Amino acid sequence: MPPMSGRAQPEIGAWLDHRRDPGAWARALGVSREAIELYLACEPIDLHVDTFIWARIFGYDLLARHGSGPTRGRLLGQVDLPRLREAQVAGAMWSITTNPLRSGAGRRDAFLENLARLRETFARAPGEVAVVRDLPEYRAARAKGLHAAFLGIQGGNALDEPDALDLIPDRAIVRVTLVHLSTSRLGVTSSPLAGRDDTGLTALGRAYVERLDHARIFVDLAHVSRRGFFDAVDAHDPSLPLIVTHTGVSGVHPHWRNLERAQVRAIADTGGTIGVMYQSSFLGAPARAVTAATIVDHLDHLVQVGGEGCASLGSDWDGMIDPPRDLRTCLELPRLVQVMLERRWPPERVRAVLGGNYLRALGALRGTGEA
Repeated sequence: MPPMSGRAQPEIGAWLDHRRDPGAWARALGVSREAIELYLACEPIDLHVDTFIWARIFGYDLLARHGSGPTRGRLLGQVDLPRLREAQVAGAMWSITTNPLRSGAGRRDAFLENLARLRETFARAPGEVAVVRDLPEYRAARAKGLHAAFLGIQGGNALDEPDALDLIPDRAIVRVTLVHLSTSRLGVTSSPLAGRDDTGLTALGRAYVERLDHARIFVDLAHVSRRGFFDAVDAHDPSLPLIVTHTGVSGVHPHWRNLERAQVRAIADTGGTIGVMYQSSFLGAPARAVTAATIVDHLDHLVQVGGEGCASLGSDWDGMIDPPRDLRTCLELPRLVQVMLERRWPPERVRAVLGGNYLRALGALRGTGEA
């Protein structure tokens, strides 16, 4: 367990260390002390946090502590570094998105500028967070009691020009989501805005998958069309894990954004993992009836279809999502564990889903060590 630090160092907003009084946190959330203690024994890792987009648009300070704001946790105001620290979130993939309307050179330049800005932001809090690139670096950060920040690209067209991937400094990017909400030179999005003509990945998109494999960057198949998904699986090195960072599953709730059974199996067959997101309308209907238990429904389905190693958390916090009413911010995460315990999940499965499955996949892609 990382050393206890009480309140955070002065370079970020204050946060409360719930390890000092687990019972108080249990009472505040209305969960059992057993749920809190199991949660604290885990290494919670979120595969997709989108908060940086608000830093770029509105100047939202990632290092300051915020409330849930006038939206009461809808769309934004769900995460900042102090609250992630208080929630004992061990690590997260921080996403960098790029405006698809820019030119190729404009997307590249904007991405490199945003990458430098995000790294500079985290560098201002060296006692709280470390940017990490592989499993050994993650372990080193956690041994110091730090939040481990993995960096990722949302929309591979940020770097789709020839050799643009080579511009990423010192292996800083751990994952690339091939496409986002728009079709690009790489392939077709799963969004209904793409129309009905699913042509999948382009030749450039398939070559891009091969380039990502060569660079040992996770190929993330969130947002890609069904045909594009299987084109990527076909182009991918099967010895490396594939991931889907934030999605739901159609076996629980049919939706254009969710994965079908065959897609789940394809990820599991590579030793990869799938993060369940928290957007209520993707998880169930009516959206107002969705709760933390619905997220566990999707995780349960992944375990049943893809095996124990298949399921992870991929919230999409601050990605303009409307999360379940009992999970508006990261501070309520132990409610997921309470549901898992009520369903008689063994502790080993809880630990795997909250972070162990991702760490295993990371070790297979970049580095070795106990996951």
